[in-house]
Amino acid sequence: MDKYTLSSSPHVRSVESTGSIMRDALIALLPATVLGVIFFGLSALWVVLVSIAAAVGTEALLQKLMHKKITVSDGSAAVTGLLLALNLPPSVPLYIPIIGSVFAIAIVKECFGGVGFNFVNPALAARAFLVASWPTAMTSWTMPVDAVSTATPLAAIKVAGAGVPSPYLDMFLGNVGGCIGETSALALLIGGLYLVARRVIDPRIPAVYIGTVAVFTWIAGPNGLFTGDALYHVLAGGLMLGAFFMATDYTTSPMYVSGRIVFALGCGILTSVIRLWGGYPEGVSYSILLMNLAVPLIDRAFQPRKFGGVRA
Repeated sequence: MDKYTLSSSPHVRSVESTGSIMRDALIALLPATVLGVIFFGLSALWVVLVSIAAAVGTEALLQKLMHKKITVSDGSAAVTGLLLALNLPPSVPLYIPIIGSVFAIAIVKECFGGVGFNFVNPALAARAFLVASWPTAMTSWTMPVDAVSTATPLAAIKVAGAGVPSPYLDMFLGNVGGCIGETSALALLIGGLYLVARRVIDPRIPAVYIGTVAVFTWIAGPNGLFTGDALYHVLAGGLMLGAFFMATDYTTSPMYVSGRIVFALGCGILTSVIRLWGGYPEGVSYSILLMNLAVPLIDRAFQPRKFGGVRA
């Protein structure tokens, strides 16, 4: 008689693991990291290294103290540390990435159960915490190479008299002021397309997110309807970084396709509203964090219809 193995669901399993996904994320972030170090120098490299070390060390220490299995080898803490570093100005004091990484891992991630249980993106939550705590250091920008203080492209069009907006080519390549990993749209696009090719992320989220920002900022132009510079808003700021690497986070984005589209649409609208009429020149971080909080409601609203069940 044939013997059968009985087991509980899930019965369909993926060959991908947390480690392989995080490895792909680190590879995808490599172009933006390398260009950030090339453009901003050794100060950017130190911020990256310190942020990653603090994140990995914090996770290992907490898991050791709580007598849990140490899982830093899966790369999730390293990805969090790197994402936080890429969201920081290159000139910040080194205690800022340390505090930010500790906050991201200890408060946002481990307090809620570790990887897969955080309800907001740890790196973005840490960045919001740092902006609220050290606003001057977190909003002081330098130009690549020469380290001269400057305004970011978004700040330049936000504040009257802040200077002439940067050319499209400079924003595409990364020769503008800003955070370490957000200035080069080219590097981020290469990394994002790598994740799409590897089927690590759902391309609908970045496509809808970026498309919504482009359409919204074009329609709500400064001189009336349909007078906005959509390409400028797509290339400037942290839109590419947020759309490809943080809005697509498995834990904090919706499970269903229709829900992901609504999620990305909400991120795009909120980003555009904050950029155009808010008190901050950039709105990517806050828009993703706000939509992270709405994910449980989105998942509930867009659950697929169940067939074969018994009516209550």
